[in-house]
Amino acid sequence: MGSFPERVLQAADLYHEGKASRLLIVYESMGPFQVLESRGADIIRTTEQARDAAIDLGVPANSITMLPGEARSTLDEAVVIREYIKDKPDIDTLLLVSSPAHMRRSYMIFRQILRNSEKPVYVGTSPSSYSSFNPDKWWKRKEDVQSVVSEMVKILSFLTIERREYRE
Repeated sequence: MGSFPERVLQAADLYHEGKASRLLIVYESMGPFQVLESRGADIIRTTEQARDAAIDLGVPANSITMLPGEARSTLDEAVVIREYIKDKPDIDTLLLVSSPAHMRRSYMIFRQILRNSEKPVYVGTSPSSYSSFNPDKWWKRKEDVQSVVSEMVKILSFLTIERREYRE
């Protein structure tokens, strides 16, 4: 769910352009927020905010599927999506929406998790055009440099550690 406003805007645009017929949103892990809820605090999950924003942007509620999963990462989301589409023969294409800096790693993760699926699934990408990240001049802004360095570390972690767990 990362920077969800830019991602929801992109997903809603894709829906209205006819490039996506439905949105799949995996519930994120709430961690310590669940303690707040247990003590009576009213917490609105990021995933619920994303769903509500998409509806406000004109995506019909029945075109949004909320998937349980308590996801802490893109890897967790990919595993939840894999299990969901296993029984959905009509789903043969996924269009990932993410921030531009995160897109490469998202694609790598989803391709790895879906590569041994019972049916082939095409994974496409749609980096959000609403992001302030500039992939052509990322070295000119401190925030963009931090995003690139962070993604490099996360890609290295995925390639050397996390991917091994999912070589099914």
